[in-house]
Amino acid sequence: MINILKKLGLRATPQRMAILEFLSGNTAHPSVEEIYRKLKPDYPSLSPATVYNTLEALAGAGEIQEITIDPQRRRFDPNPAPHCHFLCKKCRRVYDLDIALDSLTIPERLEDFKIQDLSLYLYGECPHCANN
Repeated sequence: MINILKKLGLRATPQRMAILEFLSGNTAHPSVEEIYRKLKPDYPSLSPATVYNTLEALAGAGEIQEITIDPQRRRFDPNPAPHCHFLCKKCRRVYDLDIALDSLTIPERLEDFKIQDLSLYLYGECPHCANN
């Protein structure tokens, strides 16, 4: 984890290390606010700006991805590989879905547009909300 921060030119502060550790394997797609609220009790000097700037640097370097599936908040996914996300419209939870995006037929060019990236967002009700 220290190497990731050094590669980005960031000091490996305890706060930044805690952010990386919190993200590691986290499939909840947390927002800046959620990360801040969770870590603040253990890191009193942590600021929302530190969380935001650290996430921006990580996303900019392709270490994590920012997902914009939820118009109410920006969320972050520690898995930078392209994959499908689902937002439950009732509980607002974001899920990773196992849909092979590489099996979709996406042209490299569409008219004069050069396609460089792909995101697939699906919306509906999760199994928990659909059964309640």
